[in-house]
Amino acid sequence: MQATTKKQTFEELMADTDALIVKAVKFMDINGIRYDLGEWVTIAEYTKRFGVKSTNVVTNWIRRGIVPAENVISVPELNDIRLIKAVPYIA
Repeated sequence: MQATTKKQTFEELMADTDALIVKAVKFMDINGIRYDLGEWVTIAEYTKRFGVKSTNVVTNWIRRGIVPAENVISVPELNDIRLIKAVPYIA
């Protein structure tokens, strides 16, 4: 008895690969902690998403503690870019 395997077309293979890439990019592991990139954004993205005047405003919020320290991460592998949790903060 011979097992039959379905050969994928190039388009099917590429679609499967694209789906895996999307899943892989959606999460980031930093020091064993998994971060959902839908919840964590750059400061520039935060200003766009929540209509903040400039990135300097958000940076000042971080410095003054309006954005809690646990809601800010620095990613050394990405040139120490800071990500903040995408929730509204009151200044």
